[in-house]
Amino acid sequence: MNRRIKTDRAPGAIGPYSQAIVTPAQGEFLFVSGQIAIDPQTGEMVQDDLRAEVTQVLKNLVGVIEGAGFLMEDAVKTTILLTDMSAFGVVNDLYSEVFGEILPARATFAVKSLPKNASVEIEAVCCRAPKL
Repeated sequence: MNRRIKTDRAPGAIGPYSQAIVTPAQGEFLFVSGQIAIDPQTGEMVQDDLRAEVTQVLKNLVGVIEGAGFLMEDAVKTTILLTDMSAFGVVNDLYSEVFGEILPARATFAVKSLPKNASVEIEAVCCRAPKL
């Protein structure tokens, strides 16, 4: 079953994401809380530069997903929060490296501020199909 929805009845994706994802009626869902650039080894924020910050956010997201026993391929929806939309291109580039062809459905929002003065926060929803 192709989980990706691609229809000409709505605008096509303008970045590395799918218009929508269909999930099985049964299965296990994982709702990943928003991740910011806290280095889990030091407990400190990575804020040297935007690329380093986004890289750490994505490492944290992968860590939670895989730590829960899910695969990145199980990601069906992400939400990205940015304090400055000029970061959109950098986020897209690094996001593409992590998600590749998976292309979960996605939304990106500009927000006034984030915890710990973060520039970027990303959350995810994953769904693992039931084992037969």
